[in-house]
This record gives sequence, C-alpha cells and structure tokens, in this order.
Amino acid sequence: MFDDIYNRKILELAGNIPRLGRLAAPQASAEAHSRLCGSSIVVDLSLRDGLVSDYAQEVKACALGQAASSVMGRNIIGAKPEELRSLRETMRRMLKENGPPPQGRFADAGVLEPARDYKARHASILLVFDAVAEALDKVKQNDA
Repeated sequence: MFDDIYNRKILELAGNIPRLGRLAAPQASAEAHSRLCGSSIVVDLSLRDGLVSDYAQEVKACALGQAASSVMGRNIIGAKPEELRSLRETMRRMLKENGPPPQGRFADAGVLEPARDYKARHASILLVFDAVAEALDKVKQNDA
C-alpha cells in the first residue's frame, strides 16, 4: 500500500503546504474532522469580486490529507466558488465512483487517484474540499 498511495509527489506536496495558519479577518471559516482517522482541517477564506482573494488553513492530517490541502493552498486564490464546489464533487467521484481526476488549475489533485482503492483514506483526502465548500456556503449566507 505504501508505494501505491504514498508516492514521491504526494510526499512532496504533503511536506510543502502553502498558506498555513489563520487569516486575521476572514469572511468565513469552516472546520472539517474525520472521526475515522482523526484528521482535521480549519480553513479561512475571503472573496472579492466573486473570486477567492485570501485563504489560510490549519491542517492536522495524514500525508494524503496534507497533499490535498497543499494542492488547495497552491491553487485556490483566484478560483470561483462554482469551480471549488465542482472540484469537491469531482474529487468525491474520483475516489468513490472511479470518476476522472480533476483538470485545470487543480489537476495536481489527480495524484491522489490511487487512494480510491483505500476507502479508509477517502475522508482525510476530502476534508479540505468539504471545509472550503462549507466556508463558501457561509460567505453566501452572510451576503444574503
């Protein structure tokens, strides 16, 4: 299993997570936790002109969850909320329904595709995508 899912690219991503910490004044924050593995993430984000303008994250997860958070942190600035919600669904389908990996700015998340065979790892991978979607929902509610 180790060689299948903990490949060099995943370990590189996990070891270099950008945007760690918390924002001083985010528009919204969200937390996601996996009871199965104990991984957790807190995300803060802000939008400007319909795009993510600032983002930070606190990540306490396995290498797979860290790698997913790394991809998010590298690519989220400038993303549209719809793009991020679609990404969440693409990742879920990739892992749970043998769907294709993400394309475009988040294509690096495809490195997590081999984890589809390890269901116990899915929750940790999906944490960052779930937390970002929840934070976006909060921003939308606050703007309503």
